[in-house]
This record gives sequence, structure tokens and C-alpha cells, in this order.
Amino acid sequence: MKKHILIFDVNETLLDLKALDPVFKRVFGDSSVRTLWFGQFIQSALVSTVTNSYSEFGLIGKAALEMTAQRKGVYLSDENKHEILSGILQLPPHLEVDKGLKSLRDAGFCLAALTNSTQRVVKKQLENAKLIQYFDKVLSADEAKRLKPAKEAYIVAAKSFGVELKALRLVAAHAWDIAGALRAGCAAAFVARPGIVLDPLVEKPDIVGMDLCEVANQIIVMEH
Repeated sequence: MKKHILIFDVNETLLDLKALDPVFKRVFGDSSVRTLWFGQFIQSALVSTVTNSYSEFGLIGKAALEMTAQRKGVYLSDENKHEILSGILQLPPHLEVDKGLKSLRDAGFCLAALTNSTQRVVKKQLENAKLIQYFDKVLSADEAKRLKPAKEAYIVAAKSFGVELKALRLVAAHAWDIAGALRAGCAAAFVARPGIVLDPLVEKPDIVGMDLCEVANQIIVMEH
């Protein structure tokens, strides 16, 4: 069996958004607002994609932050916005991610990052998290001007490697990303981080693990 090229989502899958909780606690008085903001962030990105009105992912995140503040009745200064949004560049990896990526590289897999953020942002994120050395390519849906889970975003990865979509396996901790990859014709592996579940209306991927090391071990066993 030929190994899939492994395509990794970045935010939440590799990098830990909980690192933003202290600033959300300080600004909003409640660290759980971070999850509300990220949920609005993803919803707004999906609306942009469905309605064929492209905006850079970072601009969507800023707008979602403003919407969240308005909903909560909290005034956000420009300094507050900058602190939160720039914090995305400094996110640490989940504790097991370095080990999981290393095991896949050592097993001979080709790895790429595929994110909705611009390439400039994701390169900075991976450099700061000291993960960039594991990736053969760092890719952005911005190239297609269609955000994941639109099929065009996954096509960006396939074209960059000169392969068909079926040669890719997306690794992600988002049900919507898994759905997009599977329905585009890719394989997928789900990282079931705490509180994140699969959509029962979508075909279940053949690999599911509680963290990246579990997922990596299953990929190695299945495809090595």
C-alpha cells in the first residue's frame, strides 16, 4: 500500500488555543469566551465560503472577535484586539505533537501543513512552535481563495504535490475539516481532543485517536 501524504490542520490540531485563555480572562472576565470567539470565527469563515465572498482568515477572526465583544457587552480597545490576535502567532504545540510528528517523519511519511490562515501567518506559527522542521510544505487555502472545508482548499495541497486528492490524508481536530476532506476524496484521521467530536452525519474516518501520538501510531501501523 502506498503511503498517503499527510496534510495537517494547524490551529487546535497542532497548536493549543488554550494559551489564549489568560488574555480572554483579563479582557472579558471569563476565559471560556475564547471558545465562543473561535466558534464564531469558524461560523463566519463558513458563511464566507458558502456565500462565495472571500476574506483573509485573519480578518474574519478580527470581525468574529468584535462580534463576540458586542454580544458580551465588552469594550475592546485596539490594544486588546492586537494582544489576542497576535497571540495566535505565539501558540504553543499540544504536549504530544512534537513526538507524534517526529514518529511520522521517522517512519518515512511526507508531511505538509494546510491551514485557512495565510502562508505568512502559518509559517510564523510553526516557526515559533518549533515544528516547521517536520514539514515538507506549508500550504494555505488562501491560494485558492476558498477556505476549508471547500474542496478547492484541499486541491491546493494535491496540486502542490502533483497528486490526486485520494493520495492525501488530512489530520485534523475539527469535524468540519474531516467532513470537507472526506467529501473531497481524501482520506482523513481525526484527533479527538477533549470536547471535540465527529459529526454523525458524516462518514467516520478510518483513523481516530485521542491525541496526535495515538493517531500517528495508527497511521504507521495501517500504512507502513
